[in-house]
Amino acid sequence: MFALVLLILVPELREKNILPWQLLSSAEKIQAPLSYAKAVRLAGPAVVNIYSEEIQVNPTYGRQPRKVTRLGSGVIMHSQGYILTNYHVVQSADLTVVVLQRGQELHAELIGYDVLTDLAVLKVQANNLPVIPQMSTLTPQVGDVVLAIGNPLNLGQTVTQGIVSATGQSGLSTSYLQFLQMDAAINEGNSGGALINSNGELVGINSRKFTQANPNLNIQGIFFAVPYQLARTIMLKIIEHGRVVRGWLGVEANDSVTNLKGFIIGAVTPESPAMIAGLQSGDVVYQIDDIRLQNAKQGLDVVAEAPPGTVLSFMISRDNQQLILPVTIVEVPK
Repeated sequence: MFALVLLILVPELREKNILPWQLLSSAEKIQAPLSYAKAVRLAGPAVVNIYSEEIQVNPTYGRQPRKVTRLGSGVIMHSQGYILTNYHVVQSADLTVVVLQRGQELHAELIGYDVLTDLAVLKVQANNLPVIPQMSTLTPQVGDVVLAIGNPLNLGQTVTQGIVSATGQSGLSTSYLQFLQMDAAINEGNSGGALINSNGELVGINSRKFTQANPNLNIQGIFFAVPYQLARTIMLKIIEHGRVVRGWLGVEANDSVTNLKGFIIGAVTPESPAMIAGLQSGDVVYQIDDIRLQNAKQGLDVVAEAPPGTVLSFMISRDNQQLILPVTIVEVPK
């Protein structure tokens, strides 16, 4: 009955000899399988293999020096040849070679590094380099699909997939517990590679150092990456200054549990900027200059990002009194 109604209402079916059930079956389109191939095609060419060689002198008499080769990955961030990788990949290297995905080998110069974030910037002399897609406003969220691209175990470029497990911080006072956490597998050789989203945009720089620093722990599904925003900030500072300069206050800070948001000062380091300025244990810092603080992390970031010599106005609460103390920030002691 339904077929007859279709033939009456749609004359084109009679003219073209199309049967009603053929029309219905053609309407059922086959859905394409979910794939991240486009994202990998966009980002993959900008992820390089890194081989660093270190000549170690054996102190034993008569022994020849031995060559130690480390394997890692890197990400081309700029067409002028700047590459981000992990510092532990190129640490103490006498020779660093970058291999592009098209097979070209290039000698790399170490521009600088940052131990705290385990990042290093390399530079190669080449033209028409593929650059990783980047979005300055990118904000990863828990549950985002991410892909880790690198060269694990020297097997060639490999992609692993997972989700963002916890979002990372982007301030200069960050630590590993505040990095981007995900469950995309990071194996030996993946260090310094790219963590991208499903659009192929850079989300972070992968790091295996956390796992390497805890060899006795059977860690599964917990891997870390330096968030893109922080990695880019570190890179620009290294390119400009050759290193990362952080401001230092010299206190232990914990989130405030009072009505005032900010942080409570714990121990104060002797001869530190905090002690010289008169900050005391128990003070609640709720504002620095015109920045109203929400937690300790934000306050420490304000200090870390202040150039040495900067005078910051600390607004504190002490014994139910509000005070303003000028603090001259210095560089983190080496």
